[in-house]
Amino acid sequence: MPSRPGSQPKPAPNAKESPAAPAPEGLFKAVSSSRVSQVIVEQIRMLLKEEKLKPGDRLPSERDLCVHFGVSRVTVREALRILEAGGLVEIRVGARGGAFVTTPDSRQVGEGLATLLSLSPLTAAEVTEARLVFELGIVPLIVERATDEDLDELFALCDTHIAAMEEGVYTMEMSAEFHTRVADCTHNAAIRMLVESFHGPLLMSLREAQTVEPRMGKRGSREHRSFVEAVAARDVEKASGVMRTHLERTAARVRSQGA
Repeated sequence: MPSRPGSQPKPAPNAKESPAAPAPEGLFKAVSSSRVSQVIVEQIRMLLKEEKLKPGDRLPSERDLCVHFGVSRVTVREALRILEAGGLVEIRVGARGGAFVTTPDSRQVGEGLATLLSLSPLTAAEVTEARLVFELGIVPLIVERATDEDLDELFALCDTHIAAMEEGVYTMEMSAEFHTRVADCTHNAAIRMLVESFHGPLLMSLREAQTVEPRMGKRGSREHRSFVEAVAARDVEKASGVMRTHLERTAARVRSQGA
């Protein structure tokens, strides 16, 4: 289990540290900078990108890393904490412990971006404007790549949401769920990551729009189904038109709220 930020892994009692494989000559370069730890992080990221380090590889010991980089142990530990927080290494304790290369999944990266966005002074109007650009931009990919399984799931989701609306239990979380599932139809990991990172701001803008029109989900849930029908027909123009109308109405409500 990764160590908590700020804490130092402690070896198991009476356990001897297992030796790390020696690093190839010239793999790591000595650094000199006012932010040395960040330079080390960038070096290791580049080694991962170039596949000179791969998931599962064990980094050299802290002592050896100090020698390779020409820095103090405190600096090496700071760099390892940054890499661990970014999901690029896993710190293990015990006899077989050490820093092991791993790969972050899209959700983990998305959570980091989501935190950044949630702490930024974004307005609902800015979020809605970004949605118009982004969500309309991926419609052609959705129409082209949505599989039969995707369409079946989207139709089922629409039915569930329409039923929830009739029962008075429809929420903006359900609307956000639909838009996230639609983006999945691009089958593009980068798009998925961006959508996940945008979940918090998306909910914020939807809830603000809902304060203007409390039952906005009634028309929206019907438009969701119309959009899926257009995607099933492989009609880019119609799908784009439905989505544009859908998003522009939300944008108008947000603007009226901020007026």
